[in-house]
Amino acid sequence: MLAVRVPRKEAEKTRRKLMELGVLARGYAVKREAGFVLFPVTEPVEGFQLIETDFKRVEPRPHSYREVVEVPESLRRLLPGSFDVIGDVAIVEIPEELKGYGRAIGEAILRVHRHIKVVLAKGGNVSGEYRVRKLLHLAGERRTETLHRENGIRLKLDVTRVYFSPRLATERMRIFRKSRPGEVVFDMFAGVGPYSILLAKKVKLVFACDLNPWAVRYLEENVRLNRLNNVVPVLGDVRKVAGKVVADRVIMNLPKFAGRFLREAMLSVRDGGVVHYYGFGPEEDLFSEHEERIRATAEELGFGVEVLERRKVRPYAPRQFNVAIDFRVWK
Repeated sequence: MLAVRVPRKEAEKTRRKLMELGVLARGYAVKREAGFVLFPVTEPVEGFQLIETDFKRVEPRPHSYREVVEVPESLRRLLPGSFDVIGDVAIVEIPEELKGYGRAIGEAILRVHRHIKVVLAKGGNVSGEYRVRKLLHLAGERRTETLHRENGIRLKLDVTRVYFSPRLATERMRIFRKSRPGEVVFDMFAGVGPYSILLAKKVKLVFACDLNPWAVRYLEENVRLNRLNNVVPVLGDVRKVAGKVVADRVIMNLPKFAGRFLREAMLSVRDGGVVHYYGFGPEEDLFSEHEERIRATAEELGFGVEVLERRKVRPYAPRQFNVAIDFRVWK
């Protein structure tokens, strides 16, 4: 078979060039010999050393677990199209009709996604004051603790003991970009610290509060893991902390109940400071109800508010979205 022979140090550049030209032969393993790399090609390529050699055939790797999972053909359309990945743990939501095939689905995910070591299934909705859900083991290692990496930080957590959503990584980076050196931040519902740890890389000081003792335990560990000294973990009800902290920026990442804590947020932000509020809204009117509540709370306190930005963060349920409203408080 025809092959392009290049020095090893030029291998990656050559591979990209051959792919760009559309001449890299698929289904064959690249060969390495005596400081050179040999790429199989479908036709002669000008400017490269060409030789004849044999290549080992390889099976193309599937792109999705749905290509290899064994379920009845009539149920294949019900297979989940996506799942959350937290560290090396995959969390999948399985329809009722596929409950009996949970292990097969888990094994297929492990086979296709080599970096995943544990597959769990959602066993119910997020509930309780700690916002956790029941998770069922499908395949892989029998553990629920993992190390998650995003936005240049590391977060250790147990997915059964704390709430964490990897789908908010982009939103967390948005707030990071808006923050400024020298600021004091109050993260009202900090969890294991995805906002707090990230922002601490840039701002002066972060007060990170949570009611869940497991969340605060992991938060403390994550502060050490990321070698920070400007995060103050606070275990307790945010109502007892509000007003004792004066922050330039307040984060309210508790979409289902954030409206109940607007008073606490406004009392904790300095004059001219910014609050990042999160909620859920119906597709036909995403923001009105939340903005009315924000303005009503400000009026009760004798404050003024200015909405700076409204945005749709992500889908939450059919025709329902997680939304963000950034607003400035004038006292």
